[in-house]
Amino acid sequence: MLPILGRLRRDLMRGGPPTASFLRPVGPEVPSDAEVVRVVDLCMGVGEVLLSSGEPAGETAETMTRLAAACGLPTVDVDITFNSIAMCVHRGQVAAPVNSMRIVHYRTTDLTRLAAVTAIVDEVTRGLMTTETATSALTRATAARHPYPRWVATTGWGGLAAAVAVLLGGTVLIALTAFVVTALIDRLGRVLTRWGVAPFFLQLTGGLVATLATVGVFATGILPPGTQPSLVIAAGITALLSGLSVMSAVRDAISGYYVTAAGRAAEVALLSAGLLSGVILGLKLGLEFGVSLDPAQPVSADVAQFGLSTFAAATAAGMFALASYAPLRSLAAAALTGAAGWAVFGALTIYAHFGPATATGVAAAVVGLATGLSRRRGRVHAQVIILAGIIPLLPGLTAYRGFYQLATQQATSGLVTITLALAIGLALAAGVALGDFMTRPRPRRRD
Repeated sequence: MLPILGRLRRDLMRGGPPTASFLRPVGPEVPSDAEVVRVVDLCMGVGEVLLSSGEPAGETAETMTRLAAACGLPTVDVDITFNSIAMCVHRGQVAAPVNSMRIVHYRTTDLTRLAAVTAIVDEVTRGLMTTETATSALTRATAARHPYPRWVATTGWGGLAAAVAVLLGGTVLIALTAFVVTALIDRLGRVLTRWGVAPFFLQLTGGLVATLATVGVFATGILPPGTQPSLVIAAGITALLSGLSVMSAVRDAISGYYVTAAGRAAEVALLSAGLLSGVILGLKLGLEFGVSLDPAQPVSADVAQFGLSTFAAATAAGMFALASYAPLRSLAAAALTGAAGWAVFGALTIYAHFGPATATGVAAAVVGLATGLSRRRGRVHAQVIILAGIIPLLPGLTAYRGFYQLATQQATSGLVTITLALAIGLALAAGVALGDFMTRPRPRRRD
């Protein structure tokens, strides 16, 4: 009896594992300078592609750390601050640490390139690819041309706007007009980007062109009265909002990367201000010529329109994936996720009478669940599911109503409506982060 009690006492008094896991020992063999530089260059290249593609800072840092460990450097620190990546390799007390930093100067929407780089990381971590082979594959992936011509991407942006117009209750004529106007915005933005125009002015130009083009076709009678031409502007705003990094900003804040989240939030605020300025300027010019584009009333929840709205949501999500150069095999998954998210939103609105922000948050959680499942299976990149799945839920019409109220001197109502649009955007980001967290594999704790 006494030995048993003594054993129980020792077990109860035994110290537990450390609360925080610090850097592991370097090991008996110190990596050479050449090997460290080779691995660091590979990790920095991968991090640059991930960060420029909109991946959250936490995901990017975790991928770089995992890649470095697979290449023989288990003791590394990765720090990301908005558009800069810093990496430090520790080599114990017998060799100096190696530090490197890289600035990300661009943003890209080539999801095929993102999927290719992610596949390279998976091959290295599974031991199927050496560091030299991975470096060559990374060079080929970053230098490769887009998987299909630019006019296909322009068609995708136009199709996205047309599907959103139908989703908001527009007619076929409204959808065709939204297609043409958004395609024009995309081509004009392409030219201005080659000229080095800042993103703020790109957003301003996009909002201005969307508004003036709609004013023009409405004033000339192409869009007859009663067709709700403001839906064309709302569809264009949705397409312009899809490029903002609200999702990454919120996920960075949740992950503890507050500086990066603040930088992304400032970027979103600046680009949204450009969009606001362009739309209000276009509305003011229209009012000077006696043309007023009153905001369309939100489509009431209707069971009869449920099937058409769900199909339009699936089309919008698939078209966004096409416009972002996603692999063709992932278009069906993107469309299915967009349809599922919108179906949940519609069901909550029709049967449970949820408010727009609450219903959007729950629907976004479904998108997050789909993202986590796709990450487990590994067939479709998670970023494709996230970005495409939230497209039907973006508050394009709500944002336009707020812009119109500000343009017509209804400052109080306009600020309230824009705040509602911001709340919907935050609910989108928080819902996706929650759903993704619920399905994410839990890391095993090391004693």
